[in-house]
Order: sequence, then structure tokens, then C-alpha cells
Amino acid sequence: MAPWPELENAQPNPNKYLEGVTSQQPTTPGKGKETNKNDTGSPVTKIELLPSNSTVALIEEPTEVADPWDLPELWDTGIKWSERDTKGKILCVFQGIGKFILLLGFLYFFVCSLDVLSSAFQLVGGKVAGQFFSNNSIMSNPVAGLVIGVLVTVLVQSSSTSSSIVVSMVASSLLSVRAAIPIIMGANIGTSITNTIVALMQAGDRNEFRRAFAGATVHDFFNWLSVLVLLPLEAVTHYLEILTDLVVETFNFKNGEDAPALLKVITDPFTKLIIQLDKKVISEIAMNDEAAKNKSLIKIWCKTLTNVTQMNVTVPSPENCTSPSLCWSDGLYTWTIKNVTSKENIAKCQHIFVNSNLPDLVVGTILLLVSLLVLCGCLIMIVKLLGSVLRGQVAIVIKKTLNTDFPFPFAWVTGYLAILVGAGMTFVVQSSSVFTSAMTPLIGIGVISIERAYPLTLGSNIGTTTTAILAALASPGNTLRSSLQIALCHFFFNISGILLWYPIPFTRLPIRLAKGLGIVSAEYRWFAVFYLIFFFFLTPLAVFGLSLAGWPVLVGVGVPIIFVILLVVVLNLLQSRCPRILPGRLQNWNFLPLWMHSLKPWDDLISLFAGCCQNRCCLCCRLCCRTCCLLCGCPPCCRCSGCCQNLEEEPELPIKVPEAFDNVAMSREAPDGPPQAQGEAGGTRSTASSTAL
Repeated sequence: MAPWPELENAQPNPNKYLEGVTSQQPTTPGKGKETNKNDTGSPVTKIELLPSNSTVALIEEPTEVADPWDLPELWDTGIKWSERDTKGKILCVFQGIGKFILLLGFLYFFVCSLDVLSSAFQLVGGKVAGQFFSNNSIMSNPVAGLVIGVLVTVLVQSSSTSSSIVVSMVASSLLSVRAAIPIIMGANIGTSITNTIVALMQAGDRNEFRRAFAGATVHDFFNWLSVLVLLPLEAVTHYLEILTDLVVETFNFKNGEDAPALLKVITDPFTKLIIQLDKKVISEIAMNDEAAKNKSLIKIWCKTLTNVTQMNVTVPSPENCTSPSLCWSDGLYTWTIKNVTSKENIAKCQHIFVNSNLPDLVVGTILLLVSLLVLCGCLIMIVKLLGSVLRGQVAIVIKKTLNTDFPFPFAWVTGYLAILVGAGMTFVVQSSSVFTSAMTPLIGIGVISIERAYPLTLGSNIGTTTTAILAALASPGNTLRSSLQIALCHFFFNISGILLWYPIPFTRLPIRLAKGLGIVSAEYRWFAVFYLIFFFFLTPLAVFGLSLAGWPVLVGVGVPIIFVILLVVVLNLLQSRCPRILPGRLQNWNFLPLWMHSLKPWDDLISLFAGCCQNRCCLCCRLCCRTCCLLCGCPPCCRCSGCCQNLEEEPELPIKVPEAFDNVAMSREAPDGPPQAQGEAGGTRSTASSTAL
């Protein structure tokens, strides 16, 4: 059989496949050809068909499946620097400087919006969070303490706020260190919701969303897995309490300076013009102060003067006098001299809600919507600017710097160096939420890989605890010991988690779990919202409600659920690793209804509700959609105006390919076939050829 012709040498000339076909020039019979004469005596040239060549084999060749987690190539589609003239080079330099300034500006407003978002959450749920802490009867339950820490940190969007409340309660003897440790663990989980919310802003592109959501949730999985192992260990051995108590007793700590608030110096001048909060109110509510429940969290007076004066006051009996020498009686009342503190308001704060007289809930809702809008807009612009700046050689240098390991003997050092970098950066910006949220869009566009983001996130966890330790060292003398011990508990908890889930590559389960969740969330994007609501709101609230009913109810409901979850995990592992040891019915989940082991029916149901305004809308939906289209000036073929107009589907045009890719020899073999069949065969061949190309 003749060899396969190369595609690039194919010519749309069928004569090359027929031997003996003559062209316009006169030819003479030569070697290899036979010339016969027919009855009339005219010469006839024999036509000898060459072997047919088909392109079907090209379709059957196996194609390599691309890894969805490979970092994309950020190609530079603009004009090369060497091809620019002097004017173009100067313009390119000024464009780069302008993009850099815009990037810094949007990053500044992004960080400020995170700060305002935290204040908004405190206004909406701060008092509720304080009431969670005020119920001391269930604090002895470590599971209840864990979910309280999660809920409070999610509501106030700040682990430092929830930690400061715990420190105040421990210093006031309202809470023991043993009961405070699970709350600190829960605060560590709750603080990871911020970068997960930021990842939702990149849901427009599936590939970016897959990487961004996986990079954000790797923090969640690390915290959840660490709690699943260390909380029972702490409940049995109390190793964190014993270790931190030993450290505090060994080192004679003294009051030091406060932690340097480097980022606050830049952002506070802007955020204080929007809102200022009196965070002492939440701590007072947590310590069962009834008067604090009617106070507003919005700070009104920023400058006050406290006067201490001696006044004559009446007391019930001489035993209540300050001293016997300062106690006398006039026959009716017993008098003494006491120091009376009076507070004088001098200057009001300068934020926009200082004279609004609106309830905390209304102000919090307004700030929540505005901060989310600004956060989303800034994130979109940051992603666009990074996508335009990180092109070509710049992207190659940055990606190599961030994602390349050291040479072979020292490759393991790279991850630990990334942990130190993450800890240092978090110490500088004074917030793990800010650092991980700023890193999320970089993961989405493919500058940082998931494997490199994981140690950076672990370093961020350590960095936020070192900030808490420095803040504890600056505490007053009565709270120094308790605040320092709790900060050290937070530090050693994160160190223990790193020892569990990082040194051995096989134990880096958070990376695999985050990638699996990223793939599912990219295919069914509504599942990301369900994940947030279920794991950060519904599950903690359910556990908290069961804890209020007592230990027996919590154990009776929780143990069967945990048993079912473990059974499902074990069956999944056996089905993927060694299905032969399982019965035939249990080798897959097909024996269950489809909605119990697949998200496809749920996706169809949600798409049905979400797409009700895209096909045949009710009158209200159509009016709203038309109004939207008129306001935003949508073209007739845009997606959002699909329900306003019934767009006709354009017929699919057939692709015409060169004749060289048709099997000419095969078409000549059956000339007697019906014309319709020939047309269909030709169409089939054209489709196959175009697919191969």
C-alpha cells in the first residue's frame, strides 16, 4: 500500500491520483503505460487507479487531554518592543506607568472595601455575636465553642475582633482558657470565608473561577481538617493549654509596644470618613451588660474628657464607706466621700453616618451592599489590569520566580520559604484576610499555582498569630497573661496543623480536596454559593441549636450523621482504588436515585428557575427585562435581552473543504449510486475532513 500523503503537501488536483490522465500537452506512451486500440482504431489510454488515501485515521488518532490545572500561557498579543518607533516606545512606557498607578489605586480601594465590609458585618450581626458569647452554660461544650467561634467570626468578618472578645472574657474570669481554645479554632475557620467570597467575583470565566475558588478553599480545607484532628486531641489531652501555660510561666513577659499597624496607617484616613465603630459594645454584651444592649455600635464622639471629682454621696450603712475617717451621719442618712467619674463629650467623629440617626441594621445593610459593589468592581478591574500587564516576558519572569523550585537537593526548601514569605507579608498588612484575598485573583489568572498558594496560605495563618502575640504583649497588666496564652494557643494550633498537612507530600489533602471542589464549582457555579451557606452558616447553626438541647441530643443526632459520612468516604475510596473487593451492587452509586449521587438533576432544577426569564417570561419579567435592556442599551442579540425578543437560530452552514481531502477513488468506484446517496456521502466526507483538520 502506498504511504500516507502529508497534509501540507496535498493539492486540490484529482489528476494526481489517476495515472494516465493527460493534460493539454501532447503525450507519448512511455514505459509503464499500455496503449491499445479499439474497434475504430483510435488509441485508448488505460487508466490505472492509485491506492485511495483516507483522512478517517486522522480522526481516530488519540488526542492528549489537557490538564485543567496547568497554568495558562499569558501571551503578549501587542506590538513587540523592537518593532515600535520612538513615539510608540514612549507611549508604551507611559501606559505601563499609568496601569501600575491604577493597579495600586484599585488595590487600595479593594483593601478599604474589605475593612468597610467587616464594619458592615459587625453592624448587622455584632450584637447577635455578643449574645452568642453571653451564654456561658454551653461554653464548656468544645463542639459548641467551635461553632460559636465560626459564627461570630463570620458575622463580624474579623478574627481579631472575636479573639479580643475571648481575651476580655478570660481576663474577667467569665471564661476559662480551656473553654476558649475551641472558640479560637472556630475563629480560625471563620476568617477564611473572606477570600472565598472574593473568589466568587471571578465566576464569569470557568477556568479562572476553577483556579480562584480552589486557591481560596484550600485555606478552608486546611482549617477544617486541622480542627477535625486537633479538637478531639485537645479535648482528651489539653496539650495546647498545658504547652502555652508552660511557655507563659517560663518566660517573664512584660508589657511592650503595640503591634505596628502598617496598613491601617494608609487605610484608616479613608475608612474613618465612612464609618467608625465602638467595638467595646460587643465585648460588654458578651459580658452580660444589660445597658450595652441598647447602645449603638456607631461611634458618635471621638474626643471625650474624663473628669474624676470627689463628691459627698449617701451609702446604706457605715460598712459601705470608703474609710471610717470619711464617714459620718446626720441622723437620717450616712454620708461618705467617693471619687465620681464624669465623661464630657468634646468633639464628634467626622464620618458620614455621625448625624444620620439610623438604626445599626439599616446602616450595616447600606454599607454591606456598597462595600460588596466596590469590592466586586475593584476586583474586576484588578484582574483586567493584571491580565494586561502580566504578558509576555514579564509573566514568564513572575511565574518562574513564584512557581519554580530550588535545584534537586534543596527542592523541599522552597515550600518552607513560601511559608515564611506568607507570614512576613501577613505581618506587614496586619490581616490574613487581606493577604489571601489579594492573592486570589492572581491564582485565578494563572500567575500563582495552587501548589505554591498552599504554603503561602499556611504562612498567612502563622503571620496573623504573630500579630496577635505582639498585640497581647501590649495588653494591660490584668489581661496580659490571658491574652498572651490565647494568642499562643492560636499560634501552636496553626503550627500543629502545618505539621499534619504539609511536610509529607502524601498528606497535603487540602490541595486535592480544593481542586476537586474547584472542578465541581466550575461546572455547577451555584454549588459555590451552596458551599458557603452550608459550611459557614447552616452547619454551625444546626450544631449550635443541638448544643442548646444538651449533650445527649447532640450525640444522638451527630453520631449517625458522622457514621454515614465516614461510610460514604470509605466506599468512595474503595470504588476508586480496589472495586473488586466490593459486591457488584456497591461498585458504583447507580443503585441510588440520580439526584442522590449526581448534581445534574439539581443543576437542571436550578437552571429551570434561573432561566424562566430567558424563554417565555411572565408579563412582570418581560417588563423588567425590557426596562433593563433599554437602560443598558443592550443589542438585540445580547444574552440579557433573550427574553425580550425571540431570536431565530441561524442554520448551520456546511463547511466546504478542498477536493484533495475527498476520497476521489472511492467516489469513482460506485458511479451508479443514486445522486442523493452520493450527495450524502460527499457531505459526510466533508464533515470528516473538517473534523480532522
